[in-house]
Amino acid sequence: MATTQKAPDDAGVGPKPRGSYAKSESTRAAILDAALEVFAQGGYHVGSLREIATKVGISEAGLLHHFTSKARLLEAVLARRDQLAAQFVPPHPGDGVRAMSGLIELAQYNACVPGVTELYCMLSAEATAPTHPAHAYFVRRYEQTRATLVEAFSNLAARGLLRENVTPASAARSTIAMMDGLQVQWLLDRSVLDMAEELRDHLRSVTLVEV
Repeated sequence: MATTQKAPDDAGVGPKPRGSYAKSESTRAAILDAALEVFAQGGYHVGSLREIATKVGISEAGLLHHFTSKARLLEAVLARRDQLAAQFVPPHPGDGVRAMSGLIELAQYNACVPGVTELYCMLSAEATAPTHPAHAYFVRRYEQTRATLVEAFSNLAARGLLRENVTPASAARSTIAMMDGLQVQWLLDRSVLDMAEELRDHLRSVTLVEV
């Protein structure tokens, strides 16, 4: 009896690309996790691509297939952190009250991922040097963060929820300084303070929002 065969063009078209793509994405995620750990432990300059590749179980060349340079890998690690932060406080918050709650939630999240928090603090300090590959990133990020918080506090001011003699710009600057300073103190000794509670007290001192 004759059998009907699939035309060659149909053979393996569906599953293979999907499986290959899933494997590639899984490898990229593993590389980012390993890079986060390595950079958090020793900083960007000390951490090596070879060490990151070894943690993932691939060669350095295999790592460079996914991220063409160490600087590109760092950008991807920082971008991942920004994506997570945006889930709590979006770039254009609109509702200032919701943004205040989001800041508290972000502080609580940061306490659950000390490696991410440590990496951010370490890199932001290193990147004050203009020659650091993340310098432009942090300059841009602070500009964007200030703009986001000014928008949130401006919304509160328009609703009569900002305290007297407090401007949206000053509230934004002091809140960023508070969050960054709390992170450093918490990383040095986690028994000293609760980042979310300290931030809550600060927000109550500049707004009339009960967060």
